[in-house]
Amino acid sequence: MREHAGVSREELKHSAAVTVAVLLAVGLIAAWNVLIPGVDAWENIVAAVIGSLRLTGPVAAAFAAWVALRKRRALRGRSLTTWRALKAPLAIVVVVLGSFGATVLVLAVKTVLTDQAGRLSLSGLGMGMAGLALYSVIGWVAGWVVPKPYTPPVAGLACYGVFSWLADDRGWADKLAPGTGEPYDLFQGLSGAPFFDQTIWLLGLTAALLLGWAALVTRQAMVLACALLAVLAAGMGVSRVLTQAKPAAAVDIAYSCQEWPITVCVHPGMRAGLTELGAAFTQIASRLAGTPAAFTRVEQRPLDDALKPANGLAPVHVPDLSAGFAEEAAYEYVESLAPRCPTTVAEGYRQIVTAWLRGEPLPGTPLPEHQYATQWFSSLSEPQRREWLRMFYTDFQGCRLSSTHFGGGPAHAGMTPSVRPTPESSHVYPVYPTPGGSARSAPQTPGAGGVSSVANTGDVS
Repeated sequence: MREHAGVSREELKHSAAVTVAVLLAVGLIAAWNVLIPGVDAWENIVAAVIGSLRLTGPVAAAFAAWVALRKRRALRGRSLTTWRALKAPLAIVVVVLGSFGATVLVLAVKTVLTDQAGRLSLSGLGMGMAGLALYSVIGWVAGWVVPKPYTPPVAGLACYGVFSWLADDRGWADKLAPGTGEPYDLFQGLSGAPFFDQTIWLLGLTAALLLGWAALVTRQAMVLACALLAVLAAGMGVSRVLTQAKPAAAVDIAYSCQEWPITVCVHPGMRAGLTELGAAFTQIASRLAGTPAAFTRVEQRPLDDALKPANGLAPVHVPDLSAGFAEEAAYEYVESLAPRCPTTVAEGYRQIVTAWLRGEPLPGTPLPEHQYATQWFSSLSEPQRREWLRMFYTDFQGCRLSSTHFGGGPAHAGMTPSVRPTPESSHVYPVYPTPGGSARSAPQTPGAGGVSSVANTGDVS
């Protein structure tokens, strides 16, 4: 078996093959956890493979450190030329980049076979490769400088801790780590300019570390000069990264829409969720008809946009298409219709209305007034509830609901509809459901908040 600098060539090939397999497996698992569920978009693939670096990078660093300490022990006492010194670490970089490419290829198979939204960001992939190269060089330098058995795992864990801290900083530091920033919003897009600047910074730092190490072991001035040039390139890259403005949210998204029974529009990468989203919001639209919040169009908005219903439009947030996404979007939208009330009693009445709007069971609370209000509201027919909401929507939105909106409260529970006090004497709003489902009415209470009268008999429409 041919030996290469004290290490068998077959052993190096076997180690490289195992490393590629491990990196591919780890990369796929990590990328799968980063993928936005249900989204068919190239940006989703790119963001996932970049996100996988948080785990594949430390593995690459540990592998590079292991090869480096083996190499140093084998080359002890021998002089090195520049090429001989750089050959092994560059080979390691090629191996780990091969695993990165394999990860991209596997994730892109489904993407190529289906109609995907967006475009493939080559600058994003280039930044990911530059980040993985940096991990490898850090591991190599660590393994060479500290040739101890514990160096590879320590190098991997240290890389994981440092780069995870940088990525989670949410300030200027997170721009220095290879990543897209999380949570990733499809409406933000993947701009090539920040990726290009990050690539310059990462490649400059990688070259500076590798050439600086080579200058140290070869003692050649030319290599040291190249290392200094790499430091300048890294400095230019980091200055561009730190001064790069945050890209504005995309405003020219070509929505994918479903036109019936109401119009629902989402990012084209989330068109698979149109049917479920439409089913969830059709019921809400029918119950809000005739109120100031009535809408005929549901439109997905960027995650950092505030939800402000207006002009027949219901804006929603849909971060992903995981199980229950439509219910979560409906819950957030209904909650945005009226703010939470400052008092427990008023909040309880608000929750009765919001639960009905979402199609959920009406809430139960220990307070007797809420229990009576829930029973009273449950006894109304669906048309009566809709008419009730049209009458009292401004009170619902302004946290002004009280027992008088729900049949007068527990004090009236034992009275039959024929003997209940009239609005003039009790200031109770004029909707009294009978056991048969019909409603009695009375003249409007003066100063009761603009309440219109209800039909004497039959369902309210």
